[in-house]
Amino acid sequence: MHHKAILHLDLDAFFASVEQRDNSRLKGKPVLIGGTKERGVVAACSYEARHFGIHSAMPMRMALRLCPDAIVIKGDMEHYARESGIITEIIANEAPLFEKASIDEFYLDLTGMDEYFGCFKWSKELRQKIVKETGLPSSFGLSVNKLVAKVGTGEAKPNGIRHIETGREKMFLAPLSVKKLPSVGSKTFRKLTLMGVRKIKTLSEIPPRLLEREFGKHGVSLWKKANAIDDSPVVPHHDRKSMSTERTFAKDTIDVRYIKEQLKKMVTRLAFDLRNEKKLTALISVKIRYTDFNTYSKQCRIPHTANDKTLLRHVYALFDALYQRRQLIRLVGIRFGTLTHGHLQINMFDDTRQEVRLLEKMDALRQRFGQHIFI
Repeated sequence: MHHKAILHLDLDAFFASVEQRDNSRLKGKPVLIGGTKERGVVAACSYEARHFGIHSAMPMRMALRLCPDAIVIKGDMEHYARESGIITEIIANEAPLFEKASIDEFYLDLTGMDEYFGCFKWSKELRQKIVKETGLPSSFGLSVNKLVAKVGTGEAKPNGIRHIETGREKMFLAPLSVKKLPSVGSKTFRKLTLMGVRKIKTLSEIPPRLLEREFGKHGVSLWKKANAIDDSPVVPHHDRKSMSTERTFAKDTIDVRYIKEQLKKMVTRLAFDLRNEKKLTALISVKIRYTDFNTYSKQCRIPHTANDKTLLRHVYALFDALYQRRQLIRLVGIRFGTLTHGHLQINMFDDTRQEVRLLEKMDALRQRFGQHIFI
């Protein structure tokens, strides 16, 4: 029986690395990508900027206080998405099975390749190929499951590689801080610290029942992670290029306020799906069908986003431009196209930190209680 071999590959400081590659004057400099407005947020930053304690989702004002010499760039999601597509193609041509976890992060299932190529050697060659063809740095972790491979990548960064050999997973995790585990956010970390739990080894020795009492279902998951247990599969990559929804009214209507309420609900649902799938859209279409079945649609291109407020503003503008006939409406539809992988919280170049936090909290509640709670 083959031991599993899972490779986690992550592009280092992806947005900033693209900018530094394209503009030699930025090489070796602290670069911040993000909102240039007074209340903007850092979407990404170079490793040189991280030395000053800057991180993504930090208010731009605070980042510039920490490093006044940092170079701020607005960022270009479409350019980054194209670069990500090139790397995805390289991986697709080489890997037997891979999952694209975000715009700059991939999992590859290399199980069974060892007897032919040697997984570690193959992984190093793939990384070299990416550097040669794109000029972009990356790091990887190779282990028996996604969890340990991902933590391995974190330990290898920047521009490094890590192979955690079969049977050594717990030994590798043991001395690391619990905050190195995926899904341990600042709140969980604070609570674990108050319990005297700082290292993964300590966490792995706590009875799962006790962790469940303190953290609910998440407690059992924490125990499993601390013990290097993870059987989540590598989900084969297939890219949805668009998502859409439409609503046929029970009774044809001319009530614009009611129609806009329905549009708002539709946008809220679709935007949540976008964020849930770690995707952003750059193309919005709105469709209306009149009582006589004549159907009209209008679309507009926008900077990549998954923010309800931004999307709704464009949807309303498209509807207002479309609704010229003042005739009863039978159906409305919304479609988000040109989807690309990316995290809302690191790509909303001009949104404030408060808005990002609010959306994250609302999404967490939707995950827990269902979509309907805010609709």
